[in-house]
Amino acid sequence: MKRILVTGGAGFIGSHLCERLLTDGHDIICLDNFFTGSKQNILHLMDDHRFELVRHDIIQPVLLEVDQIYHLACPASPVHYQYNPVKTIKTNVMGTINMLGLAKRVRARILLASTSEVYGDPHVHPQPESYWGNVNPIGKRSCYDEGKRVAETLMMDYHRQNKVDIRIVRIFNTYGPRMARNDGRVVSNFILQALKSKDITVFGEGNQTRSFCFVSDLIEGLIAMMNQDQLIGPLNLGNPDEFTILELARKVIEMTSSSSRIVHQPLPEDDPTQRQPDITLAKKNLKWSPGVKLDQGLRETISYFKESHTS
Repeated sequence: MKRILVTGGAGFIGSHLCERLLTDGHDIICLDNFFTGSKQNILHLMDDHRFELVRHDIIQPVLLEVDQIYHLACPASPVHYQYNPVKTIKTNVMGTINMLGLAKRVRARILLASTSEVYGDPHVHPQPESYWGNVNPIGKRSCYDEGKRVAETLMMDYHRQNKVDIRIVRIFNTYGPRMARNDGRVVSNFILQALKSKDITVFGEGNQTRSFCFVSDLIEGLIAMMNQDQLIGPLNLGNPDEFTILELARKVIEMTSSSSRIVHQPLPEDDPTQRQPDITLAKKNLKWSPGVKLDQGLRETISYFKESHTS
């Protein structure tokens, strides 16, 4: 049994991680400032005596005694991270410095939830961990893309200079129950639009591709990465099955029996044209690969939004 800190623990991915770690018998400290996280996501965990909620912004240091840190705190959708870009940069840089300082002090292992966005609009497809990326350093997405790149740099420098025990994971598009209805991500957007029979908005021609990983698969990958001793990363976690945005829109309309029409809008700035993880490293070192197919994951996600988000 370990004492584990999850920053951003009331968020979409964080809440699923807290739940799974509690099931495994650990003591969990869930730390969140509720900028994008929600108490609703963790309400069902509050009665567990091994679960502790701390309202805190990681831009400020925090003193805790823990064995492991899953560092997930950061707004992860364009709508949220562009709302206050300076805050996003601070969360990625100052927040990561504070978490690395904590890990150094208490000799905890720390895992950074980085992102496929570090690859930018890639010239290499699919994207292996060895690819350095093609990122615009001064665009609207840079606060997140470059913020996460700096966070990875900090992780490596604390590891080399101070021998901090680190793990770096690059997360590709993840979806599932507890996604925020207002996060602007493509899966939740399409499902909500379809359930309300509104027009489904596709940016550009819809030929850009994404690879969608169901949240339960991702959680298994995060835990496997944290608890192995061979690899510090970076390591890609995502589903290599690739779909165009137009395919996704049509699939959602079909699965919700919606009367929604597909309408096209101009592409946002720096929107990547292709996104597909090379997960060779994860397969080899973690014996991990995603098992939930898109249809199955969408069914669960649609069911969640029907129950809780259409009122």
